[in-house]
Amino acid sequence: MKIQAALITAPHQPIQIETLELDPPRTGEVLVQIKACGVCHSDYHLITGATKHPLPVVPGHEGAGIVEAVGDGVTHIQPGDHVVLNWAPNCGRCFYCLRGKPNLCDTFVGPIWDGVMLDGTPRLKWKGQSVYHFSALAAFAEYTVVPQETCVVVRRDVPLSVAALVGCAVTTGVGAALYSANVRAGDRVAVFGCGGVGLSVIMGTQLAGAQQIIAIDRVPAKLELARRFGATDTINAATIDAIEAVRQLTAGRGADVTFEAVGVPQLQADCVEAARPGGKAVLVGLSAMGSSTPLSGAKIVRQEKTVIGSYYGTTHTARDFPFLLDLYAAGKLDLDALVSRTYRLTEINEAFAAMLAGEVARGVVVF
Repeated sequence: MKIQAALITAPHQPIQIETLELDPPRTGEVLVQIKACGVCHSDYHLITGATKHPLPVVPGHEGAGIVEAVGDGVTHIQPGDHVVLNWAPNCGRCFYCLRGKPNLCDTFVGPIWDGVMLDGTPRLKWKGQSVYHFSALAAFAEYTVVPQETCVVVRRDVPLSVAALVGCAVTTGVGAALYSANVRAGDRVAVFGCGGVGLSVIMGTQLAGAQQIIAIDRVPAKLELARRFGATDTINAATIDAIEAVRQLTAGRGADVTFEAVGVPQLQADCVEAARPGGKAVLVGLSAMGSSTPLSGAKIVRQEKTVIGSYYGTTHTARDFPFLLDLYAAGKLDLDALVSRTYRLTEINEAFAAMLAGEVARGVVVF
């Protein structure tokens, strides 16, 4: 079938909107009509070349839609189901899945990073050549074919523009607070970066009962949003020293738990510095491949700080996508406020420009 899709053909070039050929789903695969896809820095890393990936590629990994058809061997997903797409599918059988870490499942890592389906081949073509799928999802498209393992069936009474955000930002942020960091009631926390992931971290720490939630950003509008999402204090890092400000707000000690939600190495170092002795620093933002973070080993040892990474919020997507949407439906997660603007697919370059300018919490391309 012919579809309209976003296409990255080379680094540092605008995204193109092209007509592609999409093959039907094969055994174990699902055809999804995409209804919404969030605009995320992880896709932008393809444009800058910070993430190495076969090209040309259809980006988009924060998607939700309606199942159109299923291939042979698909039994738990049916046409008409509403699904949120999981960009880190898990097998349930490997070393990591059996130890309660399905977010680290390595069974499908090879084909996913090769930009193909699990059988080693793509389903997309453009001008006679193969086109690759980012994260096995390629969700900036009218339709996509995905492995059944990436589909999580969710309730139908939630807008798919909201459900899409659970596919990445919300799960990553809330999960980082609840599962990676295990924030406890009464903790004092600090969150560096108030984009979609950072705001979701704030929501997660509030759910966990944090006593104090300090939000740090350089954009005043994002700090205002942070207060709406539960921040008790805000720091404009463009005007004052954020580390010193965090200490002043925490009796001179630093926060019990700090989060970095951008993926900037120096900001990650600041996040570690802002944690109190005996505290925990959680690195949530995705850094460029090959980057390194300057950390003081002497301080980490002498102050017994814990530094951990959080990948997809240490979540189990089959359990947590529906759980997070249940919280939204119950009024406990204000996901509507995360959707700052919606765009048509043809406006995708404008959507990324707004993201880079700090104008939005989350932009969403809707179909």
